Amino acid sequence: MMYMGSAQAEGRARPRSRDIGIDIGILQPGRWNAITDVQGVKVGHVTLVKGEGRLVPGSGPVRTGATAILPHEGNLFIEKVPAAAYVLNGFGKSIGLHQVNELGNLETPILLTNTLNAPLVADAVIEWCIMSNPGIGISTGTVNPVVGEVNDGYLNDIQGRHVRKEHVFQAIADAKSGPVEEGAVGAGAGSTCMGWKGGIGTSSRVLPPKRGGYTVGVLVQTNFGGVLTVNGAPIGRELGRYSNSADFPYEMLEAQSPDGSVMVIVATDAPLDHRQLERLAKRAGLGLARTGFFSSNGSGDFFIAFSTAGRVPHDSPLTLKTEVVSNDAMSSLFLAVVEAAEEAVINSMLKAVTIVGRDGRTVDAIDIDQLLAVMRKYNALNWRETIPPWGGGR
Repeated sequence: MMYMGSAQAEGRARPRSRDIGIDIGILQPGRWNAITDVQGVKVGHVTLVKGEGRLVPGSGPVRTGATAILPHEGNLFIEKVPAAAYVLNGFGKSIGLHQVNELGNLETPILLTNTLNAPLVADAVIEWCIMSNPGIGISTGTVNPVVGEVNDGYLNDIQGRHVRKEHVFQAIADAKSGPVEEGAVGAGAGSTCMGWKGGIGTSSRVLPPKRGGYTVGVLVQTNFGGVLTVNGAPIGRELGRYSNSADFPYEMLEAQSPDGSVMVIVATDAPLDHRQLERLAKRAGLGLARTGFFSSNGSGDFFIAFSTAGRVPHDSPLTLKTEVVSNDAMSSLFLAVVEAAEEAVINSMLKAVTIVGRDGRTVDAIDIDQLLAVMRKYNALNWRETIPPWGGGR
């Protein structure tokens, strides 16, 4: 049931934003332009595809998966990282966010999956943690699994809850640094975004040395509605992914429903505490808004941010000494997360391929040639060819 065929190869051949002259923002990306540019962060996917044709609840067709994000290579339960979560619109079933905000740290890998699979994935994360920490719940405290989700039921047999323990274990085991596979992979296999195929996308930004030289990486799982805008160009409007109906907000095909969800994972090597990480997480919504996202009533919009700059020991001493950036230094980090979130959404759509799911439902990949034609019309390509890079001699 693993997704290893021609569709995956097609996705790898599709461009990312910067491959075709879509330079978003003014800050430079890291080496991989991915969340893995934050040292120590790893990402792993398991993609599940099985069957075609009519929906048979519990059997298929299957278009789903799991994505794991690991902040570091060590034992996260023993060496936690500072973290925070922010809920923009709470129509969702994410797990573990309350304790993240109560204690201000993250102690397990973050797993992304589909809505009805979230409890099973959380159970698998608990079992995975117990394997490495047999004292959990016996000689020490319990563990807080963190799981995010979107509803991929338009394409996927979501009642089947096909992501099982072995798939979660594999996603964690396969997590690696370097380039991150994007598009219709992992937890993004069955998602849709603003009328086209969505999925997993990522991007990063590196601050200039005088701003600390910190890296901010973002990974998104896109499954939301809106009218697509790319680098300021009104793509959805120009390509007709809306109608002129008087109904609010607009009439759309079922596959293009304005409701949906998004998970955003923000990683940084800047030394930040829980309060600052929550502030950083909030700004991800501004980057999403630049793409046409508007956080509809039925949208579960959950943002999680963590810092790799410090470790929080499980067996804490009486006091902890930490060093964090000043409030005035946060603005550059805010800009970085806004730009990276915007570009991650666009990458999730550019790298996604057309998927046929349950009952023959089809969600198209965005047409690159049509996209570029609109981008040229609005002079939204290759701005760096005519304008000096940020800080270039200014």
